[in-house]
Amino acid sequence: MPLQIVNPEAGYGRVELADPAPSGYLHVGGHVRPRPPFMPMNRGKLELFRRLHRCAQRLRARGDVKRVSLFDALAMPPFARLPYVRDRRESVHLPRFDVAVLVETASPEAAHEVRGSAPYHALRDELATDADDTHELLGRNARRIGDVERTRRGVYLFNHFVADDADVALGLWDYLAAWYVRETGLTNSVLMVPEAGEKADYVAINHAHWDEGLAKVMLRQLTSPGFGAFVRANLDANRVGAMPVLYRLVA
Repeated sequence: MPLQIVNPEAGYGRVELADPAPSGYLHVGGHVRPRPPFMPMNRGKLELFRRLHRCAQRLRARGDVKRVSLFDALAMPPFARLPYVRDRRESVHLPRFDVAVLVETASPEAAHEVRGSAPYHALRDELATDADDTHELLGRNARRIGDVERTRRGVYLFNHFVADDADVALGLWDYLAAWYVRETGLTNSVLMVPEAGEKADYVAINHAHWDEGLAKVMLRQLTSPGFGAFVRANLDANRVGAMPVLYRLVA
């Protein structure tokens, strides 16, 4: 299936990209205890993050680990309403992950070594103890606007892509990212894809950050020109589903 761009007269074109990062990535998501935005975590979830933080500290001590970040979900837009996802609800893994962990390694090869380590097994087991649904992606960076600074407040995005054709989805991302840069002020983004031979339920997971608060980020996206006529229309036309979850950084 060739890539087709709906409403090209909008003039977004392709996003300007930096070279892919040489890093490897381990992304783990878990459905634990979702909460409404702006509500505090309960005691059980706080304790889970304390346990995950201890495991993360052990991982950070490895020479082949660059960063380990823990995230708590702020909002999950109703991605099950999107036509591609709705029509394939029985086969698509809905990413209702209110807890996410991102481990960045020195290289994709190092990610395999880290995945086999005791600290990583302990972290994954701690999450699985409390979660009734988990997903893991071992990947590399296929597209990059700029590095995501994971030391600041604001809103962090993990957008989970499913598609009939992975290559079409990656090509479309270049155009959708251009819309986000122009209309939402996005300055950073790292698109992670599974390493060759790795199994994952998503053809890609996009990671990004805005310095603004949740309400402003969501309002800007939903009210910006072309969200329906360009972003959603192109997702539908290319048989791609995008399922974003917005997070805050915990550690």
